[in-house]
Amino acid sequence: MYIFGASGHGKVIIDLLGPEDRVHGVFDDNTHLTRLMEFPVLGPVPDHFIFDHPLLIAIGDNSARQKVYLRYRERADFGRLIHNSAIFSKRAAMGAGTVVMERCLVKVDSWLGRQVIVNTAASIDHDCRISDFAHIAPGAILCGGVRVGEGTLIGAGSTVLPGIQIGSWAKIGAGSVVTRNVPDGSTWIGNGLRTAPRDPAPRDL
Repeated sequence: MYIFGASGHGKVIIDLLGPEDRVHGVFDDNTHLTRLMEFPVLGPVPDHFIFDHPLLIAIGDNSARQKVYLRYRERADFGRLIHNSAIFSKRAAMGAGTVVMERCLVKVDSWLGRQVIVNTAASIDHDCRISDFAHIAPGAILCGGVRVGEGTLIGAGSTVLPGIQIGSWAKIGAGSVVTRNVPDGSTWIGNGLRTAPRDPAPRDL
């Protein structure tokens, strides 16, 4: 694997790798970052670098992760990663670049798009649809049939009730309970909508 991202989330991704997964190089645009645990940071990706092994984008921010994906999508194949403590249904599916962390649950007929993060101990029940670049934060619970739009953050410890549809580039605050649909670009905190929708991030896929 190659890793892009040499901060905290990069540590998490490397720690998830199994003994058979070799880190071939760590890149980051921040030239002040020179080491990530035992691995040297090679700096920005050179213009003509050939990714001869899969690339994992180790960036927690959804918008930043999307930008890196767009930069390298023509040059790299993106890895997938499911920690061996996770329960991932044999009838669920996930896209390139998606990571499922320790003690997560992804149940039957759920679908995770590209470059999704399912963080520690999050639970995704049956028939959920999680779009590209979304982040399901630690301990979040998605009940059956939930739809999560592109680039949306579902905050730590939050609960989304069955059948709820959450739009693109929305934010659900930590510990919230989502009881009705959330429009694109909105913020839901606690038990209600707190900010009006804004224009979602530009899409160039």
